[in-house]
Amino acid sequence: MAEKLFMQALSMGISEEMRADPRVFFMGEDVRASVYGAAAGLHDEFGDNRVLNTPLSEAGFFGAAVGAAAVGMRPIVETLTSFMWVGMDQLVSQAAKMRYMFGGQATLPVVYRAVMYYGGGSAAHHSDRSYPVFMNIGGLKIVVPGTPADAKGLMKTAIRDDDPVIMFEDGTLLGTRGEVPDDPDFTVPFGVANVLRPGTDVTLVAIAGSVPHAVAAAEVLAKEGVSVEVIDPRTLVPLDKETILNSVGKTGRLVVADPAAKVCSAASEIMSIVGEEAFWDLQAPMQKVASKQVHIPFSPALEPLVYPTRDSIVEVIKKTLD
Repeated sequence: MAEKLFMQALSMGISEEMRADPRVFFMGEDVRASVYGAAAGLHDEFGDNRVLNTPLSEAGFFGAAVGAAAVGMRPIVETLTSFMWVGMDQLVSQAAKMRYMFGGQATLPVVYRAVMYYGGGSAAHHSDRSYPVFMNIGGLKIVVPGTPADAKGLMKTAIRDDDPVIMFEDGTLLGTRGEVPDDPDFTVPFGVANVLRPGTDVTLVAIAGSVPHAVAAAEVLAKEGVSVEVIDPRTLVPLDKETILNSVGKTGRLVVADPAAKVCSAASEIMSIVGEEAFWDLQAPMQKVASKQVHIPFSPALEPLVYPTRDSIVEVIKKTLD
């Protein structure tokens, strides 16, 4: 296995699936120039017919992808999370519901790649982490890779899936490195969490960009004699609740790190499941480390205070041990 950047791993997954299946094509704003990186080289290899620059209209090309998928194509749509609001009717009323409304007569194999750029001074309009909103909408699968290997493997699984998938790609991870299998048949199944670090004292579930902070926090606490089990769910819909519940049954404690805002978050849902199904296993109140419920400030001094960090995770874990 070669070491790759998270962004390169995404590109590997896309290009391999485009080579393997002529029905797969790529579309989005300025994708031929690969403005966001993951489309690098695709236009040179696959040409105008399979790498499509779209107008600046998410409502238009989100809907075009639904139509293409309904007639047998397998589109990949690139966008920023913050631009998804413009195409919500196509996502929520069409992509999510069409297979059900047509009684299974149509499948919707479309992947919406939602890149989350935050933490870099992009301010409130361009710093959304909106995956919890889409967890609430039936018919959509929600993917949040936390490592380069998972970025490739989950991308390939998403492209092959016959249901609409939103792949939330955390911009803070795009430059991270990790070993990525070269095997073109390598995939990562939906609904199977990744136990990044085994432990016995505390269960720490980390989502998207919180994954490296969680691993770093576990390393800090290990030096103090605290054994933290770090779990990356990888997909939020479907969610591998069994791995989380089994871990809590072993440790008796749960902390969830989530870069989305804390109210109605993925962290909240995970804690709700544990509260309903593993309450008597808990030895301390559950805790969440999530973003503050505020608009993202432009100020480079203020913005870092919004998100979970290694140190804030360590602090909250220690609360469960008091």
